Amino acid sequence: MVHTFTALGVNVAVDVNSGAVHVLDKTAFDTLNRLLALEGQKPDFSRRPDGVGEGWEELKELFDQGLLFVEDDYIDPAAAVAMQKEAPIKALCLHVSHDCNLRCKYCFASTGDFGTGHRMTMDFETAKKAVDFVIARSGRRRNIEVDFFGGEPLMAMETVKKTVAYARSIEEEHGKCFRFTITTNGVLLNDENIEYINAEMSNAVLSMDGRPEVNDRMRPNVAGKGSYDTIVPKFQKLVAGRGTKDYYLRGTFTHDNLDFAADVMHIASLGFKNVSVEPVVGGPEDPYALRDGDIPSILAEYEKLAEELREHPEVNFFHFNVDLAQGPCVIKRLRGCGAGCEYVAITPEGDIYPCHQFVGNEDYRLGSVHDGSFDMGISSKFSGLNIYTREACRDCWARFYCSGGCSASNLLVNGDIKKPHHVGCELERKRLECAIALRAIAAGMAE
Repeated sequence: MVHTFTALGVNVAVDVNSGAVHVLDKTAFDTLNRLLALEGQKPDFSRRPDGVGEGWEELKELFDQGLLFVEDDYIDPAAAVAMQKEAPIKALCLHVSHDCNLRCKYCFASTGDFGTGHRMTMDFETAKKAVDFVIARSGRRRNIEVDFFGGEPLMAMETVKKTVAYARSIEEEHGKCFRFTITTNGVLLNDENIEYINAEMSNAVLSMDGRPEVNDRMRPNVAGKGSYDTIVPKFQKLVAGRGTKDYYLRGTFTHDNLDFAADVMHIASLGFKNVSVEPVVGGPEDPYALRDGDIPSILAEYEKLAEELREHPEVNFFHFNVDLAQGPCVIKRLRGCGAGCEYVAITPEGDIYPCHQFVGNEDYRLGSVHDGSFDMGISSKFSGLNIYTREACRDCWARFYCSGGCSASNLLVNGDIKKPHHVGCELERKRLECAIALRAIAAGMAE
């Protein structure tokens, strides 16, 4: 499969199966598109078709080098499933709090309590068992990721600190190395918390949506007042003290702010260079959810954002990060995030779910750290998901970059973890086109 597109004035051909990316002049680009129209996805390069002129020799040379129209012998799908079932659990989303001091309107966690009506924080004994659980389930995997999540994890800071200390105290004994992340709305940040986060957390995900009016419309506090003025100076202080450690300002755009490029650039203007503003996850009944009619505006906005970032290479926009060398491991490219098999979420009660967005859905409860139960039947449903077993992914040019999309979003919108959300697919393909064009320009592949 070969995918052609033009973005940022660059003519690009992506050879999907080899991962090769080619920037072509207009003549070769037009010739390639003519070949695709005439002969389908694999032209016969043993002869020059009638009506195809200049540029054909350049394309034939790429074909002869194994860089164009490569067959899909990436991996045997059956072998891929077998490999994935052996994958150990290597990451936890540890819900230390099912409570929150904001009332975000699009919150998948129902503003913190995950729809239970019962707000609580995780006690240390449960957190300790969660650490023991991942060590036991991680097999020979040395590196383990733990993301302190919620709700708002700063509301359970004592548990966070005790958990980090416990994991550090036993990691050498078990031959493990823990890497911690915290995701916070920033309201409770103070000098003590900032110092601790910057010392212990390898990554910090800081939640805000962008411009004051956009952020405050969707992210008010319990009293209904916007959170922007409270969190921005705290985030700036935290980031100023992180040195070379990772962080992201992570926002959400909705039907109400389809001009989200302005939010990305506003966040960057505040001094934050690592930015992720992502499409909202919502059901058809949610007023803020993205709709089919929004797609043209969103695609145009991604192109607008790419043009902005072309002039601001210092800004690292998460969704425009792409590895043209296909750096991630085979499993990552085939399956994606690994929810439900390599990655799980654990609630304050100790219940285990495939990821944070499945919490509360009893059909997907995997077990409990308290009794050691773990439902391999449910886990196998997730380990068997890949770009070959998801029918809609098999012929998509973006499959080795996207890896099948988000199972939770698929379930919410389509009622099936295997059926990708078509809006999400459209947006992912456009983001990839913009990302590949930007990377090609940065690498000097295009003038």
